[in-house]
This record gives sequence, structure tokens and C-alpha cells, in this order.
Amino acid sequence: MIVVTGSESFVGRELIKQLLEQKKEVIGIDLVNEKSQNYEYIKMDICSNQITDVIPSNTDVVIHLAALSTDPLCKGKAYQCFDTNVMGTLNLMNVAMKKNVTQFIFASSEWVYSGFTGNEEKNEEATIDITKISSEYALSKLVSEANLRQQYTLGFCDVTILRFGIIYGHKNGKGSAVESIARTVKNCESITTKSLKTGRRFVHVKDIARGIILSLGLKNFNIINLSGNKVNTLKEIIETSQRIFHKKIEIIEDDPDNPDVRNPSNRKASKIINWKPEIDLERGIKDLESFL
Repeated sequence: MIVVTGSESFVGRELIKQLLEQKKEVIGIDLVNEKSQNYEYIKMDICSNQITDVIPSNTDVVIHLAALSTDPLCKGKAYQCFDTNVMGTLNLMNVAMKKNVTQFIFASSEWVYSGFTGNEEKNEEATIDITKISSEYALSKLVSEANLRQQYTLGFCDVTILRFGIIYGHKNGKGSAVESIARTVKNCESITTKSLKTGRRFVHVKDIARGIILSLGLKNFNIINLSGNKVNTLKEIIETSQRIFHKKIEIIEDDPDNPDVRNPSNRKASKIINWKPEIDLERGIKDLESFL
């Protein structure tokens, strides 16, 4: 049995889809009224004491996606952010201990890393200076990582922390720079951006879900980055979008001399769970075309 919190989130819906395709037995927990797919769904807050009653004792894995999952949702809302992202996680950990769950998979974020210099690559062993973290969201994820590490040393179940890269795909709302730029290129005649050299290791939601599934059954305590194969710059996204949509638009670069590059390595994922992204930028933007 696999229990997925945040089952109706952006990542959750794709994960549930892939789990069902693999004939996995799934229970999903979220706060929406209607589920998107045919699976056992329970509407419940992860902070609720009643969650003990809905997680079966035969649960093999808890995949914990539920969170206030972006910096804008948490900015200036430290109490709400920590109540959901930290206390909610502790609540689930407590239930997992009571129900003898064998593995706890936690969705963290590349935003726990700070201070990238130039094109510097950081792996899971990189030193993280908590005093450099200004984001409530990133801090909440790092605190939950620390809680999971501590409890693992005290006899908690196997723990897998997955630090997601910048995820894109068919997402309602603003989305990442990939969706935003592709939409602008497709529908407008000009685009205004910061430094064209700004870049991220963008990763498609389908690859993220596949990476979560490949981590099922992983033993001991592990932290793994799930990030794209390479840094894609804003310039590359614009040029790729123009090629796909057969357009040439005006590009206005606001801040050319201050690129912001984040480069978390995915080598450990390849080694530990045999995962590499299968969807490159070109294929990913083509996949977005009907959505934009």
C-alpha cells in the first residue's frame, strides 16, 4: 500500500497516474473536494489528528508531497508555512511510526541550496548554511529534512528525501519560467526578461513522478536531487520556443549583467535509483503547445 499526501497537487496528479498505470495500490490524501482520477481518495488536512485513522497499518510507503509548495505562498507567512510544512510533516511522521510504515519519502526542494557562484554545481553533500536562507519555504523544507534525519537515527523507518528541481509541465497558474516564456513566445510579439544567461535545471513533472517511483523501496537514509540534465538558460528557452512555434519575437533584456544560475547535480540519482530525465527542453515545450 502506498499513501500519497498532496495527491491532487501538480506533482501528485502525475504521480497517481503513473502509480495506477503500474497497478499500485494507492490511497491519496488532499484538501480538494473532487479527485481527478479513479483512486481511493480521502479529503483531510495533514495536520489533523484524525489522519491516524485513515492510514492503514499495512502501508508500505508514505510519499509526502502535501505542502505550501512555493516561496510566494509562504513569503511573509512564517506561521502558516511552518504549521503546514513542518508540523504537518511531524504529524505524518508520528503516524508512520504508529503504523509501522517501512519507508517515508519526503518532497523537498533545490531551494535549500544557496550561494551558487557562477556555474558552480552543488551535490547532496554540499554544506548548507542555514543563516543564508531567507525563504520561509526553503527553511521549512530544511527543518523537516533535519527532523527526518534525527528521527531516522532514533529508529524511524527508511527515509528518502527528494530535492526537486524547478518543475514544469501542464500546470494551472503561473508555472515556471518554461511555461511562462513558451506562452509569451507563442502568443505575443515581444518578451521582457532579466539576464538571458539566467538558468535552472528545469525538469518535467513526468520525470519527477518517475523518479519518485524509482525511489520506492530504497533502504536507509538518502537525500537525492531530482533535477534536469543540464542548466537551461532563459535564452535557450526563448530560442527553443521560437523554433517550435515558428516565430521570431522582440527580446528585451532588462538586467544582462546579473545572471542567476542554480545548478544542483543529479549524478547521485543516476547512481542510486538509476534515474535520469527523459524529457529534454525541446520535447517538454512541444508537450506544452496545446496547453499554452
